[in-house]
Order: sequence, then C-alpha cells, then structure tokens
Amino acid sequence: MREAIGVSPARARARAWTRAAAAAGVVLLVAGCGGGSGEGTGTPAPPPGTTAPAGAGAGAQAAGGLDVAAVSREIAAAATAAGFTEEPSDDVPPALRSCMVSWQVDDEKAADSRKSYDDTVAALAEGGWKRSPTIDRKGAVITSLDKSGWTVKAGHHSQDGFLVVSFIATDNGPGCQKLFQEDLEKNKNAR
Repeated sequence: MREAIGVSPARARARAWTRAAAAAGVVLLVAGCGGGSGEGTGTPAPPPGTTAPAGAGAGAQAAGGLDVAAVSREIAAAATAAGFTEEPSDDVPPALRSCMVSWQVDDEKAADSRKSYDDTVAALAEGGWKRSPTIDRKGAVITSLDKSGWTVKAGHHSQDGFLVVSFIATDNGPGCQKLFQEDLEKNKNAR
C-alpha cells in the first residue's frame, strides 16, 4: 500500500525511526538529561520556594523570552540556510505543542547532511543559543543548545545507510515540565 502512494518501505521505516528518535529525545529531556532542573542546560533552576512564571513554561514571550513560534522560526531559518529541507511530521502530541518543536530533516534531500548539521548548529550558536559540548559516537552526533529557558537537542544519526537528522526543542519551564511528565505517565499507563 505504501508503495502505491509513493512511500517506499525503507522510507516508511526511516519515518518510524525518526518518530522514535523524537520520542526518545523528549524522554531524555524530561528525565533530566537537559531539561527541567536547569542542571547542565546553562539555565539555572529556580530557587526553592519561588513560584513559577505565568503561562505554560518559563520561556513565555511575555517574560521577554522565546515562545514555541519563535523557536520554530529560529530552527527553520538556521536549518534551511544550511541546506536542509524540513520533512513535516505530526510527532508532537497536541497537549505539548506550546512546549515543544520537532523539526525533522527530509533525509532524501540532504546532500551533505553532516556539513549541513554542523552549519545549522553553528548558526544557532551565532543566534545566541549557548552550545554544550558535542557528543560524537559511532555515527551518532548530539549537541545541546540553550536559550531563554529552551533546550534544543540537535541529532545527526548516520549508520549503515540509515540517516536521521532532527532538531527537537523543549521549553524547560515548570509548566511545560509538568505537561511532559503527564504525557509520559499517560503513555506509560496506556501500555
């Protein structure tokens, strides 16, 4: 059926892996590998006893920070300037759309994906995103960037002819962290 509508089985598998990679990125962020506490993100955690700002997350536009639309624009501008084309997806659950951006690269249109990945990360850093050290292991490259209460996990995974490049951003504010936790619990209980 997929071949009849122009999607090869290999392409369908790649899309499924892309969705799995995006979901794994959210789990890592919520579990404390780059979001929530502020630890390791360049964003300090709020002092004990303080209240959270109004709105879904700490990066609310009203507080002078970024909102989901601004983060999406910044990622799209950096990635397309570096030569990437977006592959639209619906990976972000509706309840998390104000807290998360998932920008997936159309791997079939990526000429030199690693150079474009590096150029995208560099452009984000030039745009004020604070870059953490890059992890580069066995075909998987992951870079974290932080700005105004948001964390972008940039990933380039290339192994055995399989390519997934994604830029997943999450709002680290307490309101969004609560929504991420609720989504995890809902999905855990649905199994």
